[in-house]
Amino acid sequence: MNKSPKRRFITGFDGLRTLGVIGVIMYHLNPNIFSGGYLGVPIFFLISGYLITDHYFNTVDYGGSFSLSNFYTKRIKRLYPGMLFVLLASGAYIVLFLKDLLYHLDQIFVTNVLNVYNWWQIFNGQSYFERFANNESPFTHLWTLSIEGQFYIVWPILLILFTKYGVKKSRIFGFSMVLSIASAIWMAILFKPGVDPSRIYYGTDTRLFSILLGCGLALIWPAEKLKSGLKKNDKLKLNLVGLLSFALMLLMIFTIKDNDPFLYRGGMFIFSITTCIFIAVVAHPDSFWNGVLSNRVFHYVGTRSYGLYLYQFPVMIFFESKFKNIADHPILYPVIEVILIVLVTEFSFRFVEQPLAHAKWQDVKNFFRSSTSVQRVLALVIAVISMTGCYSVVKAVSAPNPNVNHSELATKINKNEKANKAKKQKAIENLKKAKNKQDATGKMSDADYARYKKAAKSNPINTEFEKYGLTQIDLQRLKDVPMTAVGDSVMADGSDNFLKLFDDKKVIVDAAVSRQLDPSIDILQKYKDQGVLASNVMIGLGTNGPFNIQQVGQIMDLVGPKRHVFWINVHVPTRPWEKTVNGVLDEATKKYKNLTVIDWNGYSDGHTDWFYDDNVHPNPEGSMYYSAFVAKEILKSLDKK
Repeated sequence: MNKSPKRRFITGFDGLRTLGVIGVIMYHLNPNIFSGGYLGVPIFFLISGYLITDHYFNTVDYGGSFSLSNFYTKRIKRLYPGMLFVLLASGAYIVLFLKDLLYHLDQIFVTNVLNVYNWWQIFNGQSYFERFANNESPFTHLWTLSIEGQFYIVWPILLILFTKYGVKKSRIFGFSMVLSIASAIWMAILFKPGVDPSRIYYGTDTRLFSILLGCGLALIWPAEKLKSGLKKNDKLKLNLVGLLSFALMLLMIFTIKDNDPFLYRGGMFIFSITTCIFIAVVAHPDSFWNGVLSNRVFHYVGTRSYGLYLYQFPVMIFFESKFKNIADHPILYPVIEVILIVLVTEFSFRFVEQPLAHAKWQDVKNFFRSSTSVQRVLALVIAVISMTGCYSVVKAVSAPNPNVNHSELATKINKNEKANKAKKQKAIENLKKAKNKQDATGKMSDADYARYKKAAKSNPINTEFEKYGLTQIDLQRLKDVPMTAVGDSVMADGSDNFLKLFDDKKVIVDAAVSRQLDPSIDILQKYKDQGVLASNVMIGLGTNGPFNIQQVGQIMDLVGPKRHVFWINVHVPTRPWEKTVNGVLDEATKKYKNLTVIDWNGYSDGHTDWFYDDNVHPNPEGSMYYSAFVAKEILKSLDKK
């Protein structure tokens, strides 16, 4: 199929959008697939910056007049039908089936319409506890639309002013690049390891560099002025640059994790530059890559990429609210979700977005005269959904706050963290003074047994744990077991029990919400450098995301072969990585003799009464079972040495 140069690069960009939206959706479905699928967002930003700037100068350079009002009208008709329908349709579902999500829906609706939702997210966004309380917002991803909306409002005005005052393209290019670099540097400055990165992830000022790189590319590489007929060697070089940039894009998407400091300290900027180079290659009419990305499938997906992006979160969250055992069906459920996303997107594209994008007042009058019965039924369905959605927005004004940040779980973890902070510092000081002269193994000798038996009779301790499988001798013995523990919110939930079971003057329990594996390596290294890393190391990680055998190897290498690692596997059936994490740990036990996996997942199987509603964090009763089981398994392992 022959295409004009403009048609070729537009369809090539459809292919780029396809890659971006597939990466984003797969990442949200399962981070195992694309660990850096969130890098799809810069692709959208770059294309927007390029197309808008290229369109402006393609108009004025050929003597045309750029109409700001016409531009805004087209943008509104292109973007708002889909955005409004996803808000209203989701609102309709929420008011009927998930009323806990009504809170703040009115503010979410208004801030999206006004293109300031990303800033609302920064100041009112969700906490960790909302993720695991079946209360995750289906609108979190819409922050990108607000940044693009702000760009669509401001950038054309700046271009008009630049043109009016005769500013050369080279100076506009310099202006774009300076702002882009400043934005990337600002992101790096604001990033603090271990601190929630939402401010820099959602901020217009810290994400502007991708859009501005696209703007700069359009100024020096305008699509309409790119001519075919390159020499064979030049064409080869062009396609080789495309191959290298595309390969680097894929490498970064598959290897950079969302908690990697490098991502915010230049990684995202490097990815944007790499993608910018690839876009330049795709835009050229002699590019092999343009042909690859212009296939019919990519063109189809690319034309619907906006809808696919819009509906991904609502479909996933609404589906997973009804089918909670995601880990039991790691392939089937994601496939169903993708099918639903495609079907909902197609419905919206055909019957909402396209009709409204091209509608005129005369079309509305003609609809009631000449529409078929099927069309009228569809219009009625859309109207009912929209009206129900409007009702949900009004209802949200008086909706009660679900208060997940003050739930029993949140309150307990916050209390544990405060109580543990002082104890942890005291334990570190004690261990430094003792120069880490703890019992090397914790293994019990005959003399130890006699001592513990005597103490059990004369001075019983922690008797409340006896009903959970620990004997009084076990409880006495645990006080002599040296331990350094690092974990996530599940361990933080049970940290008070661990500090009872072990000697809190000599045992470090470092657990925090939302913690993943990579930051924990630095924490363990810090304790090792201080000389307070015990001969036994307990780890409880994997609730918040998957890891691989190489990452486990990093921890095992850091700890060293003379220390024993007790790794508690995960019970997180609401996330697709449960089996992946537990499978990696089982694989690691075959490689590392000093690694023992404590099978909390198997022990807790079938005991939903041990957990809060999220089916992830143990409730007070479950926490007793959790900590007692872990302690008993540690003692059992020490006896085998």
